[in-house]
Amino acid sequence: QGIAAMVAVVLASNYLVQFPINDWLTWGAFSYPVAYLVSDLINRRFGPGLARRVAGLGFAVAGAGARGAAPAPDAAASGLASIASQLLDIGLFHRLRRGTWWRAPLVATVIAAVLDSIVFWGIAFAGTEGPWITWALGDLGVKLAVGVFMLLPFRLIIGRAATARGNPAAQA
Repeated sequence: QGIAAMVAVVLASNYLVQFPINDWLTWGAFSYPVAYLVSDLINRRFGPGLARRVAGLGFAVAGAGARGAAPAPDAAASGLASIASQLLDIGLFHRLRRGTWWRAPLVATVIAAVLDSIVFWGIAFAGTEGPWITWALGDLGVKLAVGVFMLLPFRLIIGRAATARGNPAAQA
């Protein structure tokens, strides 16, 4: 399930980044932060080892499928940015997981989203026509906002999982 979710998010994001909403934003900004939710949930429940495997397998499968969904430079930039930011997210999340329930997913997502945006936009669009710098800034702003919004499903899912295991105290 985790790999399928990761593949779906990356493929959708690779495709949607091709469609600008305006001079500040593309549709891909709305879908990609869900990848951090997927890896953070796996990391919380099963640890960083499985989260890294899901990220790696998910991006390998999505990378193969991205060839038809996005132009080659976008797909290559997305793959590099995604795996780098996912590994950073997983590592930061694991280091911060013992704190307050929201700290690990928030800090890890924010820092990973910044790295993802720098790598993706710097590789995929540098030297091209169009307002890619403003798209990059708009994209990052939306990724951060969606990342904050993803705290709600994160909390609900970890709470439900802990209750299902019979341990409501383990929600955090």
